[in-house]
Amino acid sequence: MITRTAPPVSNRLPAPDMALAERMFDELLARTGDGPGVTREAFGRGEQIAHDMLAREARLLGLEVTVDAGGNMLVTLPGRAPDGKRVLMGSHLDSVPVGGNFDGAAGVLAGLAVLSGWCKAGLRPRRDVSVIAIRAEESNWFPWSYVGSKSALGLLPAEALEVKRSDTGRSLRDHMADLGLDPAQVAVGVPQLRPETLAAYVELHIEQGPVLIGADVPVSLVTGIRGSFRYREMKVIGEYAHSGAVPMAWRHDAVVAASELVVFLQQEWERMEAEGHDMTATVGILTTDPAQHAFSKIAGEVSMSIDIRSHDKATLDEMRRRLHLALDRIAAARGVRFETGPLTTSAAALMDGHLLKVFGDAMAEQRLPHHAMASGAGHDAAVFAGAGVPSLMLFVRNQNGSHNPDEAMEMADFDKSVQLLGAGVWALAEECDSGEKP
Repeated sequence: MITRTAPPVSNRLPAPDMALAERMFDELLARTGDGPGVTREAFGRGEQIAHDMLAREARLLGLEVTVDAGGNMLVTLPGRAPDGKRVLMGSHLDSVPVGGNFDGAAGVLAGLAVLSGWCKAGLRPRRDVSVIAIRAEESNWFPWSYVGSKSALGLLPAEALEVKRSDTGRSLRDHMADLGLDPAQVAVGVPQLRPETLAAYVELHIEQGPVLIGADVPVSLVTGIRGSFRYREMKVIGEYAHSGAVPMAWRHDAVVAASELVVFLQQEWERMEAEGHDMTATVGILTTDPAQHAFSKIAGEVSMSIDIRSHDKATLDEMRRRLHLALDRIAAARGVRFETGPLTTSAAALMDGHLLKVFGDAMAEQRLPHHAMASGAGHDAAVFAGAGVPSLMLFVRNQNGSHNPDEAMEMADFDKSVQLLGAGVWALAEECDSGEKP
């Protein structure tokens, strides 16, 4: 049986290059700013600016820079005694439209700050250590979860290359080709990263909720990531009619049916939690057709979205069963039709126990309060974990949530988190699979 022995985490590692990270945050904001926030569109101008900046700074440090067929970038510090396994840290560089400057980018710049600190101190770990900048994590651009990480691992189906970007209407394949990438290689599922060559994947990310603010701690270990099922393009089809001329019994009101569905989702969420399930339910889109709706018309169509998340696949399956029973019931009662549109899913993922221990030990050595929590949002770490790569996330305290211009990660919290990242990654890069100390 192979065992892994990690050496003690040293608190005498060189400090991460925080000046580099802060300068790059400022440049990202200046070059990809979009009114009050930032826009780094996947496989577009904003994301490419961020990738080019990373490559420029990495080359100045003497690090190796490679770009795979799907556009993911690896920045590597070669190990002094590589064993065929690298430690990977990073995140994504795209953003939602008019989003915040830290979501995704914090994880990439944290990794670069760690490597810069080591390079300037002349320090090389035993194993290769790489920072990965992952493409297209934000699925609002292309309606497919985790495009970049799935393409890197050879898991992106060929049909995903035909989905259209939300702002241009052009396919993922076309946008990849525009950047000189190789969508044909992505389409046949050629892995750019093989799980057996990865000792670990560690992703630092801002927290996207208020938990760490409430707990008054700067950084947390993440124990797991919720999976989901989503109907992004659901429609409720009823019948347009005059608001004053049609009695209740003759109406086929899409708004009433959609409203009953929203209430059902909220009530069922409460029931599921009372039964001990972990779950969230969200209707993020709910609108009548502006080309047809009117003050004096019964609405004949409503567009809506449904997003159900849980750490447990059985919970997702059960909630989907209950949802479809409710759709049938409401449709029959209200004389409407539900068109669910395409179903998209993402798998739940547990973080690796060994990595949780390594980073827990690093927390103790750095005298950080030990805090652990689950992630309600999806992240690329879920794809790596699902592919069998030992994976872990770190959350950094952040006010005002994410996906908005008001993200407010404090640099003091980021500094502590990056020091923790460096200490844990160093331990992983120094450990031996044989069980013998290096």
